Amino acid sequence: MSKVLIAHAVSVDGYITGRNPGAGRGLGDAGMLFDWYFDGDTPSQVFGGFELSGPSAQVFDTFAGRVGAIVAGRTTYDASDGFGGGSPHPAARVFVLSRRPAPEMTERQTLITTGIEDAVAAAREAAGGKDVGLMGGGVATEALRAGLVDEVILHQVPILLGGGRPFFRSLPGHVRLGLVQAVPAPGVTHLHYQVER
Repeated sequence: MSKVLIAHAVSVDGYITGRNPGAGRGLGDAGMLFDWYFDGDTPSQVFGGFELSGPSAQVFDTFAGRVGAIVAGRTTYDASDGFGGGSPHPAARVFVLSRRPAPEMTERQTLITTGIEDAVAAAREAAGGKDVGLMGGGVATEALRAGLVDEVILHQVPILLGGGRPFFRSLPGHVRLGLVQAVPAPGVTHLHYQVER
């Protein structure tokens, strides 16, 4: 069965955006969280235009190659200008979880309004045996609360942002993680955890 994974660039103090993120402003003042996508000389085999360091390319392409569908939150969708009508992943459909109507969706986008369980189930079906990736702090937290997450991958950038949107929101209890791998790379440390059940 496919796995559900969370993968995101995050500051050392736990933020996935800086101050004032949103539509037309992207990550606010935290664009440096993704500098490692372009600071190397190894092209990604999954995402055209990404030039990563050797260690980052190996980690990034391994996880990106596993993903067959994405569940994104509405805030992430809006802040990313609707992914330009496509998907944040070159080969994966995106399922947008929202409690309010979204702008018109394209053929690569599906609006889900009935909760995280339904969004993950629809994404699993569309993934064709590949894994489901989750985007956004709200979606990640809802999936953790529902016990749906198998793996957490944090691309930790060595910066303290001091404010912005935190990756993880309030949870009803502890979620224990087991470290699978830690890969230091220029400008980022890739931390791969398995959710312990």
